[in-house]
Amino acid sequence: MKHIKSHIKTLLILSSFLFVLTLQSQELKSLIDEALTNNPEIKKFDFQYQIASEKVNEVNSLPNTEFNAGVMAIAPEMDMPMERFRVSVMQMLPWFGTISARENYATSMADTQYIEVTIAKRKLALSVSEFYYLLYETSAKQDVLDKNIALLESYEQLALNSLEVGKASAVDVLRLQIRQNELIQEKDVLIQQNKGVQAALNSLMNRQYDVVVTVVDSMGIPEEDPFYGYEALSVNPELLKYDKLYESVEQSELLNQKEGGPMIGFGLEYINQENSPMITNSYKDMIMPMVSVSIPIFSKKYTSQTRQNDLRKLEIQSQKDDRLNMLTSELSKAISQRNQARIKFNTQEKNLRQAKNAEDILIRNYETGTINFKDVLDIQELQLKFQMGQIETTKLYYVQSALINYLIK
Repeated sequence: MKHIKSHIKTLLILSSFLFVLTLQSQELKSLIDEALTNNPEIKKFDFQYQIASEKVNEVNSLPNTEFNAGVMAIAPEMDMPMERFRVSVMQMLPWFGTISARENYATSMADTQYIEVTIAKRKLALSVSEFYYLLYETSAKQDVLDKNIALLESYEQLALNSLEVGKASAVDVLRLQIRQNELIQEKDVLIQQNKGVQAALNSLMNRQYDVVVTVVDSMGIPEEDPFYGYEALSVNPELLKYDKLYESVEQSELLNQKEGGPMIGFGLEYINQENSPMITNSYKDMIMPMVSVSIPIFSKKYTSQTRQNDLRKLEIQSQKDDRLNMLTSELSKAISQRNQARIKFNTQEKNLRQAKNAEDILIRNYETGTINFKDVLDIQELQLKFQMGQIETTKLYYVQSALINYLIK
């Protein structure tokens, strides 16, 4: 049990580390640590594990000791000596190895519950990471909108100056103002989205919903990522859980075989007889050792339990195969979406540079008096589209990276 705890703990720490290493963010690591410490659901799983561990002590006990006592209420009218009362004690003992089998079964169930704790912690770390990246997205978009609003204000001033000298129309000014209003609206919507995401993230850490969560200012996407083979899925605790369940069924069968054996009881009975001249003092009271054997003659119950355990093992293996197929599909999808995010990011980077060049050309044309503010707005909208797209693909890249780490780390 200590070995599996050590192995699972290493998996959890490594997984959390990789979530953070990808982003190189101390803020995210702190959030994950706080969530793992304070999250009520994690505490619930911890308590369930403690209960499962305590059951090991529960099964390490003998059956109840039986005490019996009898008193002669009405003495018969006869000259023969009669007993006045009798007291007996009997202790039944399970067959050799039964208690050890119970302990092994309870321990295997505790190991299974420990993996459930690990899975819950890994899922929590993944959720915190996803909310963090979503919070980055809403915050980064607000920064981009602020810059574009300021840019439109400068364009508006150019349009007003051109309007005074007859090089622009009032429609150009109104278009620029309408566009600013739209961007301000987008920012206000993002502010509300940010509050919602922040509240959800704070709830995972079991703290006040309005506590401010800080995120990094910018993130980039690397050119390529190392590929981990699908065989790495074998270390995922969601699959290790089925291995421990399978082991628990094997321990259950061993226990079933032990409980199908006889029980032996040892006891002592004391009989107190009334004083009588017919018996000497040496034989007045009697102490009688007793041995009892309980044999399960009708063993259909245990045979059925063996059959159930065989079927249960087949069921667990099928569940594991099904879950492996699902995890493989999720991993393939996550790798694909992460690669798509990188491709989109690089394309948006090229388009953004070209849009910037087009904007510079339009601004230089202003010096010759040939600026077209409709074209300026079109270019500005393209720039904003590419900037927003880069932020979205960056968030998608890191969310998928966190999922990949969850699956194979």
